[in-house]
Formats: sequence, C-alpha cells, structure tokens
Amino acid sequence: MTLAPSETLITLIGGSGFLGRHVTRALAKRGYRIRVACRRPDLAGHVQPLGVPGQIMPVQANVRYPDSLAAVCEGAQAVINLTGVLYSAGAQSFDAIHVFGAEATARAAKAAKAKLFIQMSAIGADAGSTSDYAKSKAEGEARARANFQGAIVLRPSIVFGPEDQFFNRFAAMARFSPALPLIGGGETKFQPVFVGDIARAVTRLIDANVASGKTYELGGPEVQSFRSLIDFTLETIGRKRLLVPVPWSVARVQGMIMGLLPKPLLTSDQVELLKHDNVVSPEAIEEGRTLQGLGITPRGIEAIVPSYLYRYRKAGEFSGPTGKPKEIVDLN
Repeated sequence: MTLAPSETLITLIGGSGFLGRHVTRALAKRGYRIRVACRRPDLAGHVQPLGVPGQIMPVQANVRYPDSLAAVCEGAQAVINLTGVLYSAGAQSFDAIHVFGAEATARAAKAAKAKLFIQMSAIGADAGSTSDYAKSKAEGEARARANFQGAIVLRPSIVFGPEDQFFNRFAAMARFSPALPLIGGGETKFQPVFVGDIARAVTRLIDANVASGKTYELGGPEVQSFRSLIDFTLETIGRKRLLVPVPWSVARVQGMIMGLLPKPLLTSDQVELLKHDNVVSPEAIEEGRTLQGLGITPRGIEAIVPSYLYRYRKAGEFSGPTGKPKEIVDLN
C-alpha cells in the first residue's frame, strides 16, 4: 500500500542547516511530515514556519550518538543524512561526522525499517584522494551502502543559495579587502548548483520511493573556473578588486596557518581539494545520474545570486550594476 505524503514521515538528519532548511521546505510543500533531527533543536525554530502547524518537528539527535539516531528514525519511511563539516575541529571531525555518522545513520534507518536512505556526499569524494575531506566522504558513502541496501548517494558540486558559504564569503571579503586570492591561479573548474534544485532532487527521489543504490552527481547548467566565479561576484556587487594568483605551495602554507583559527577561511586540506575540478562526470551524464536525469532543469548563478548578494553593494538594495529592482526568486 502506498501512503499519501501527509501520512508519510521523513527524518532529516542535520535538517536545520543551510541545505536542510531548503530540503525541509521542498518536502513540506509536497505535504510530507518532517522530523528535523539536529544537535540543538532549541535553535531550529526557523524550520517550523516552512510548513503548516504540526507538519515539521525539530528533535534532538547527534550522529556521534547512535541511540539518539534510533529514536529519531523510528516510524520514518525515509531517512536523509545531510550532516557534514568543511573542516575538522575537535569532536566534529571528518571521521566522526562523515564516516562514523554515515554508518550510524544508515544502521538506524535500517533498524527502523525505513524504505529509503539518502546519503549527502560531494563531488570529489575519492578514497584515493590526498584530501582528508574527500577520503572521508568516500568512506562515508561506502559505510552507508554497507549498512543499508539500496542507499542513494547525492554528490553536489559547490552549492549556492541565500545562506551559502561561497558567494557570500567572497562578497563579504570584497567589502573590506583591496585584493582577493586566486588559489592555484584560479583555474579550478566548478559547476555551481542551486540549493533549491538539490531540494527538488530529494523530493523526486522521495516521491519515487525506490532504493536504487545509485550515485547522483548534481551540478548546475554551467562549468566555470574559480576566477570567473570571483569575477561574477565582483560584478554583481559592483566592486573592483585586485585578483592575486596564489601558487599552490604558498596557499598550502597559508592554509596551515589559517587552519589553526577556530573558524578558518582556508585550510591546507581545502587547498588539496582545489587542485581537482569539481564537476559532474561524463559517466553520470551518460547514465542519467544528474539533475536532468531526474527531470529537473538546473538554474544558473545569474538567475539566483544577484537576489541575495545585493546587500554587499555600496548602497545595498538601492544600488547595483544594472539599476534594476531585485527579482523575487522561488527557492524551490
């Protein structure tokens, strides 16, 4: 018997973060009941207005504590693990979150008899990578599949949206710094994907309810270099800055030093990641394991990013490169 969306409970592990809130909104629009599992549910009140009263419920869970996962997965038809960290820091290490966390959530989903398990990973996940981030992501995928038959893996390129850590970060830096760094000369290729399109991909997979075991690579409509993305950011906020190429050896030293900060802007591990292009593979395109393969037309940065970077312009919303009013963007 197929349950209606209103009778179906979805558990989102790490559902209160940047990606989580957009997935929550998309699932809520489809009528699903959503359990948002996070470490601090008292700080997750922002997700509840994304649905109707009683549809979305923040609950406490931590991927480092399996007992908490068992409780939040109970009764769920699908479990989605969105947890991830960009750098290791104390208990929030790559191994604890990406590896142990993926294994623990997959086990909890299986024990709860969920029909579907989705593991959020990243393009570039590679067991043979020189980056600890990429290696831990690949190991997390393997652990998820070993503990939940038919687990689906999603690998996005860099994700953009109102709360992103890419365009917002460099736009903020451009407000105060006369120059911006181009790590390795800025030639690394990316395929930025809109967070709302990732959320739509998740809903398509939930609607289909097929534990296919596939790995989907999610990228936007265009492949662009790091340099071109910085140029676009500066043009969008109406600022001119000197772009300084930084050799890999120098960037690595800078990453080692900045990596000692509580919230580093750059780490040596991230420098290793930047040595490799971050784009959808030809194999994924050929096999239909992409947004287009899911029937989704991805939206590009030109259509979305200006709608939230206006605040970094000299006069905010009252100035801009085009002089046109901001568009209202449907986030899902």
